Amino acid sequence: MNYVKIWLFFIGLLAEVYGVCQKSLLSELTYQVFSNNLEWPCISTKNIFVQTGRYKPKNIIATRVQIYKDTAIIVMPRYKQGVPFTVGRICLKTFNKCNPIVSPFSCFPIHEEGNPDAIQNAVDIFLDAQDILWVLDVGVVNTLEQPVRRGPPRVWAFDVKTGKLLKVIDLSGLVCTISRLQYLAAEYAEDGRAYLYISDATTRSIVVFDVALNRGYRVVLPEAVTLDCGRRDVLYLALVRKLDNSVYLYFTYLSGKRLFAIRTSCLRTGSALGTITDIGVKPTKFVVLGTDNGSNLFIRFKGDSNILMWNTQTCFKETNFIPVQTGGDCRLATHVVPGYKNLMWVLESNFQDYLLGTTGCVGANVQLHPLINVCDEC
Repeated sequence: MNYVKIWLFFIGLLAEVYGVCQKSLLSELTYQVFSNNLEWPCISTKNIFVQTGRYKPKNIIATRVQIYKDTAIIVMPRYKQGVPFTVGRICLKTFNKCNPIVSPFSCFPIHEEGNPDAIQNAVDIFLDAQDILWVLDVGVVNTLEQPVRRGPPRVWAFDVKTGKLLKVIDLSGLVCTISRLQYLAAEYAEDGRAYLYISDATTRSIVVFDVALNRGYRVVLPEAVTLDCGRRDVLYLALVRKLDNSVYLYFTYLSGKRLFAIRTSCLRTGSALGTITDIGVKPTKFVVLGTDNGSNLFIRFKGDSNILMWNTQTCFKETNFIPVQTGGDCRLATHVVPGYKNLMWVLESNFQDYLLGTTGCVGANVQLHPLINVCDEC
């Protein structure tokens, strides 16, 4: 389903029939996510976490999101000490949009730090076509302070409807001591088998895992992919489905000069040799924000809050980048996804302030809202 077309039609219909400005829709569906309104098993648990330093609102920030029906599932990485749970959920039907309750997904105990049977540090999530939520857990906490390994790198699979844990995949045999796993995508092959794709920035590789056979391998990318990249760069990836239903994994380093893609059917063979397409030179460094589950890729230039959309069926050049949201000065988008009310949604925050430790005692300024390019006269 092309959510962007639905989104454009929906907005156009509102403007034509009701004369409603996009700004009105934005205000009605904007969720201000604060870390001081978490759901706890009981008040005693909260008090213990506060007293022991395991709950510090200013150290919590939401960076990734997936939307299932009227529920937004957000990732709150354990970058710093004081994050009680690392995957939460928000009911989008709540009347309290200024400070909605953030509940643990799927339950509070599954996030117990130091418990070998719990999620230690989720950094990305992916909701697949079968309503399975895949959670990438790097196993290392306090990554921006004093990193501590609490467990192996793993992927957790949950039934998003019930919250039931379906599978835990240990990635220890597919990584090394310097690996930095960053982004996750999942798809089903023609035979119905599920595959996971995980970026490992340090080793210049993509981890491919066959869920049915319970085995995986690393696909090492060509050296050209890392041209002019730094030692601690970010390796973005995004699944793009073309109009002919072929699926490609697009990837690039933040500091890399070029964008690349590989057909996932080729990636599943275990080798990237001769199968990677050089899409072209990037106009500047950009952040990959997500897709519409179709052929459209959303990006923003590094340090810029404006969101752009590129239809991957068209030539890769800046003139084909369509502005779809004009951002403000305070927040930068970290994820764009399809979801609730058939709209595209944006998760954005003052991540730079978070890194500098200047967010204040209430924590980061995080918003979740529809992707809308608000007009000045509204």
